[in-house]
Amino acid sequence: MPEGHTIHRLAVRHRELFAGHRVAVSSPQGRFTAGAASLSGHTLVDTEAYGKHLLHHFDTGRTLHIHLGLYGRFTDGEPPVPEPVGQVRLRMTTDRHWLDLRGPTACEVFDPPQVVTLRSRLGADPLRDDADPAAAYARLGTSTRAVFALLLDQSIVAGCGLIYANEVLFRAGLAPTTPGRGISAQGWHEMWEDLRALMKEGVARGRIDTVHTAHTPEAMQRAPRVDRHGGEVYVYRRPGQKCYVCGTEIARSPMAGRNLYWCPTCQPVTAARAARRR
Repeated sequence: MPEGHTIHRLAVRHRELFAGHRVAVSSPQGRFTAGAASLSGHTLVDTEAYGKHLLHHFDTGRTLHIHLGLYGRFTDGEPPVPEPVGQVRLRMTTDRHWLDLRGPTACEVFDPPQVVTLRSRLGADPLRDDADPAAAYARLGTSTRAVFALLLDQSIVAGCGLIYANEVLFRAGLAPTTPGRGISAQGWHEMWEDLRALMKEGVARGRIDTVHTAHTPEAMQRAPRVDRHGGEVYVYRRPGQKCYVCGTEIARSPMAGRNLYWCPTCQPVTAARAARRR
């Protein structure tokens, strides 16, 4: 499932292509015919990402809400508009650009109250300037649940997915099973700022890189990571491989229905080792 940085990149892309233009909207697949008809012929005013949710705001006050889920993906291009291939749920076109959406978990039209409801159930998005990390800590810092599960809870931290959760905990030197209430306000502030910086870099680069300069392939004279997710990471999808910091084998286990990856030596780590890693 795409993490928040991907959705923010899509919001920027779609804003560049369609904002301020009257668009034609259709559903070649047929599963979004009524919704498409309610938007077609109207002007797309702006686009917005909130966590893993993409919002297209129209001049009618209605909003196209999209959640890609595990299988959703967009393609776009310039005319001529190709014949629909596969299950195209949504097609949006102007005389300059076209956009196709396939396989989303959600593709629906919201009225303003529904947008408000969506926002109210989502937590703080590290990529949004209006995010309130203190509100997130108010829930996380009193919880007995493992911090790994809390980071994945979209009602607490919106947009943080499996890769970022695993990686930011390694970088913080925190055991993923640490209860939320075991994290100090200062510790949360540092983790939030690190997560925010990593996700912002993800938006800029289009991939997730989490290793410090000292642990890049060039610095360590090692082969680049080969994985469909791309990017250089410390623990994600590296079980049985050596930790770049201490050499211990990376471990994996299930938690909260997801795969948890961690270094048994570095998490938790001593203050001295944490300082060396930074």
